[in-house]
Amino acid sequence: MAEAHQAVAFQFTVTPEGIDLQLSHQALTEIYLSGLRSWKKRLIRLKNSVITGVYPASPSSWLFVVIAILATMYTRSDPSMGLIAKIQEHLPLSPYRHIFCQTVVSAVLFSTMLWLSLIFTMRLCLKQLLSYHRWMFEQHGKMSNTTKVWMALVRIFSGRQPLLYSYQGSLPNLPVPAIKDTLKRYLESVRPLMDSTEFERMTKLASEFESSLGHRLQWYLKLKALWAANYVSDWWEEYIYLRGRSPIMVNSNYYGMDFLYVTPTPIQAARAGNTIHAFLLYRRKLNREEIKPVSTVIPLCAAQCERMFNTTRTPGEETDTVQHWQDSDYIAVYHRGRYFRLWVYQAGRLLSPREIEYQIQRILDDPSSPSPGEEKLGALTAGDRVPWAKVRKEYFSTGVNKRSLDCIEKAAFFVTLDDDEQGMMGEDPAASLDRYAKSLLHGKCYDRWFDKSFSVVIYKNGKNGLNAEHSWADAPVVAHLWEYALATDSFQLGYNEEGHCKGEVDSSLPRPQKLNWEIPSECQEQVAQSLAVAQALADDLDFHVFSFRVFGKGKIKKCRMSPDAFIQLALQLAYYRVTVAHDREMFCLTYEASMTRLFREGRTETVRSCSNESCAFIRALEGGEVDVCRRLFRSASEKHQHLYRMAMTGAGIDRHLFCLYVVSKYLGVESPFLKEVLSEPWRLSTSQTPIQQVELFDLVNHPEYISCGGGFGPVADDGYGVSYSIVGENMINFHISCKHSCPDTGAHKFGAQIKKALLDLLHLLCPDQSESKKTEASPPEDKKDQ
Repeated sequence: MAEAHQAVAFQFTVTPEGIDLQLSHQALTEIYLSGLRSWKKRLIRLKNSVITGVYPASPSSWLFVVIAILATMYTRSDPSMGLIAKIQEHLPLSPYRHIFCQTVVSAVLFSTMLWLSLIFTMRLCLKQLLSYHRWMFEQHGKMSNTTKVWMALVRIFSGRQPLLYSYQGSLPNLPVPAIKDTLKRYLESVRPLMDSTEFERMTKLASEFESSLGHRLQWYLKLKALWAANYVSDWWEEYIYLRGRSPIMVNSNYYGMDFLYVTPTPIQAARAGNTIHAFLLYRRKLNREEIKPVSTVIPLCAAQCERMFNTTRTPGEETDTVQHWQDSDYIAVYHRGRYFRLWVYQAGRLLSPREIEYQIQRILDDPSSPSPGEEKLGALTAGDRVPWAKVRKEYFSTGVNKRSLDCIEKAAFFVTLDDDEQGMMGEDPAASLDRYAKSLLHGKCYDRWFDKSFSVVIYKNGKNGLNAEHSWADAPVVAHLWEYALATDSFQLGYNEEGHCKGEVDSSLPRPQKLNWEIPSECQEQVAQSLAVAQALADDLDFHVFSFRVFGKGKIKKCRMSPDAFIQLALQLAYYRVTVAHDREMFCLTYEASMTRLFREGRTETVRSCSNESCAFIRALEGGEVDVCRRLFRSASEKHQHLYRMAMTGAGIDRHLFCLYVVSKYLGVESPFLKEVLSEPWRLSTSQTPIQQVELFDLVNHPEYISCGGGFGPVADDGYGVSYSIVGENMINFHISCKHSCPDTGAHKFGAQIKKALLDLLHLLCPDQSESKKTEASPPEDKKDQ
């Protein structure tokens, strides 16, 4: 227990001569520097709170207003129209004080009130400006004069050099759509999925709901929208994520992959050193709000960033909770069945990448064995939530187990040092990518801590990856972090010629602390049961990952088509062909994730990509009606873009209906219409992962430095989960998941149909652009170190 002795600041011994007190100056210095770091962070938070609180003005503008008012008074004018005199009359100052001082104090108070009023007015104007969304519906390259004026006003009222959270107070609230409009859009979305009898029945249910219960539920929802910052987000987090009692592994968590063709170093500890250091640099920028606000034309809500680090999902018997701590100066590390606490600060400074590598190597070289029951303890986070909540309460609420569990849950994030080798490698690179995806999504079902906000996985051959918990934030927020970590690792930190991290090592660093556990046999039995549940879920998962390199968004744009709409129509066509192969010939309810972060605390909305227009196009294409296909193709693409824009601007369907359903449950009333709507299966669940920080990657000169993106599990037992990322101009990555237990689905089978659909659509849309359909472009040279 050498590390325990190093942590003791003083020791005393009782002797016949008295008390012999020995102070450790090194430990006291550590305590002082750690406290100094903590106070610096508090001061930075305070400063940022002030700057954000007065945005779009600046704190220095207060002095300008004060000087302007005093200067005006010096010219014997009264800019306050008598208010300064009124303030002076009511000042709690002695009548014997000099009249000049009273006048100055009154003028300063008036200036401050005027300054605050100007800030409130500017923020209100900016909020109204950010509520304008007509620019999204204008044709590309044909901007109206109204939009041009609007953009100029946004620039004027947006201030200068905003911090990460500067726009939060100016973002508009998510509007509640009219119930009549939502029902109309819903019926339109399900029309191609139902025959005439079914659609007539659903229309009747919707009409009865609107004329009776609907308006009552809508009234409560509008009341909530007036009171809450966002009428959807808190219920969405609680009822969709935290109240789910099934395993979050595969069903909820998602993953992100490393570079596809490059492994910066084959040394596991070195890759961990740079990766961990990059994450901590991002956390420092996050705490200081130095990250530039993400924006399209207007800024997006950054509220989800607040719980990125030092956060865990805590299980409960009825509902889980998300716990977040302000700071953590260590990370939790798992290796060969053992858990370690790794301090990432020394004397108040962040450890260098080389020092973190040194500490990670110590863990890799540690010969100790896991405590009884420790090796597969993480399976509790992979199984059903209720057993985990009961076990946590019974065996981890006191003593050494509570202390060790607290170390994991309060850590900045979780790191797994995996003994396997992953990535695109070997004689069958396609199969290796599939294994890589499954490893990131579930691993061995016990070597990840699925409750942490995110877990970093470092493989034996230097590959890495990420597994993220879904309740606290959506994938684009985590993708922003992951892009920064990958770019910082390779392009800023780098490695020396031997593949080690750069820098020097302080050999006096205390060893990482191995966590201790006392796991009774009863608890070990529950661990085994949770592992069995998780293993069955993992074994049933069928995954296929591939890079489509025949063409990308470059050729699609040359055909004057939205890349996302093009890919969504290809997915619809591929699904239709798969069902035809099984003699079903059907379309399905399709989920495409769209963000609503144009609004305060916005998260996601559903784009129902399967529309009347897309179905008409696919039927015409498969029926050989070539003459009308191009027109229907354009019509389907325009419809998809319209649906996407409607979802982004708060006029979606599913979140409104979901909240109406929650209100009905609170009121204790049943709605046959809402019950049926909320029970409809999403057999095709899709999501695009966009690259948000293109300036970090030079895809022209270094095309090999691209990530393969990430993916997730299927939503329905008989459906598919499809994640795709459009990389550069000539590449689209796909991640396809389904279940082996469904005889009608197959990830590789669906992947083959997607490739064929993409080629067929390009040939239809732009025959002159599809010569490359014959030969697939070769991938960049694999520069992975061996």
